[in-house]
Amino acid sequence: MIKRFIGVAALAVVIGIGIFVFVLTRDGELITPQGEGVVALESGTFEAFPLPDYSAAALSPEYKSYFVEAEPGIKLHVLEVGTGYPVYLQHGNPTSGWLYRKVAEQLPLDRFRLIMPTMVGLGFSSKVPASQHTLENHIRWTGEVLRQLDIEQAIYVGQDWGGPVGMGVLARAPETMTGAVVMNTTFRAPKEERALSTMHETVSTPILGEILTEGIGSVFDSLPTIQGDPDSMGPEVVDLYARPVNESGNAKAPLALMRMVPASPDHPSTPQLQEIEDYVATLDIPAVLVWGTEDPILGPALESMKEQFPNAPVVETNAGHFLQEEVPFDIAAAIQEVHGQIEATASETEGNQ
Repeated sequence: MIKRFIGVAALAVVIGIGIFVFVLTRDGELITPQGEGVVALESGTFEAFPLPDYSAAALSPEYKSYFVEAEPGIKLHVLEVGTGYPVYLQHGNPTSGWLYRKVAEQLPLDRFRLIMPTMVGLGFSSKVPASQHTLENHIRWTGEVLRQLDIEQAIYVGQDWGGPVGMGVLARAPETMTGAVVMNTTFRAPKEERALSTMHETVSTPILGEILTEGIGSVFDSLPTIQGDPDSMGPEVVDLYARPVNESGNAKAPLALMRMVPASPDHPSTPQLQEIEDYVATLDIPAVLVWGTEDPILGPALESMKEQFPNAPVVETNAGHFLQEEVPFDIAAAIQEVHGQIEATASETEGNQ
């Protein structure tokens, strides 16, 4: 009787583990958010998205909140505030457009139109199966946002995956970018095997990655640990990024985006990253590098970025990975510096005509 009981219990444990693993490793499904009403812009009307109270409380009433449908069912949530010169600000993993809210507070909103799209899979944007998270898809989806908004010229600001995604968008519309503020990111395609971080290497392992990031923990739990000041990512800030994803019914994006980081020349993201690296080599625009030196993931990438932007002033800070939460003033100052160079060049050109 005891042996039979042990056998049944062992079988139950095996079945339970199998179900647990199956649920964790499922691809996920498309989840398309629904808005209410419309937001009218010069480029057309878009589906409005009334923000939940906990999100709206982090923003001023001047913000517009709307969806741009890049493809059927694929909607990117966009936050927009201000009027004037367009600034395209692209966040990375696992945050959202909210990452730039403090930067917006430091800018004269009568001079700048700040456009902050949220990547598919994060924030209030559509959620997709994990297998659809590819660099090519994210470049195409985000590029469609700028196309529908009729953004013909803009200053680009990017960090983390917002680097390759944003620069990838602009590489395919090279006349758009007039200046750049580049933060902790990379534009280098791997020429040999590499690991961005121990965490990225660990979660690339099937099943183990799901257990660590969706089973016993969450990518969001670790955000304070990669900051210069852990208090800059307190519970209420982490909640801004985590809650929309966790409540969506498909929380696959953070892990999928970590696995999207190319670790070798034959990684699926490498061809697009090589395209971006080649494009960056052609750039001759005003640019400023603002870097969080306490970032354990991308802090060491500064020297490589200096090589790609040899004439760009460098602002080194004690911030960590999400420096928008720690040094928004420095980022806003860099945007204004780049804009000033653009205006000076335009005035000089006019004066020579």
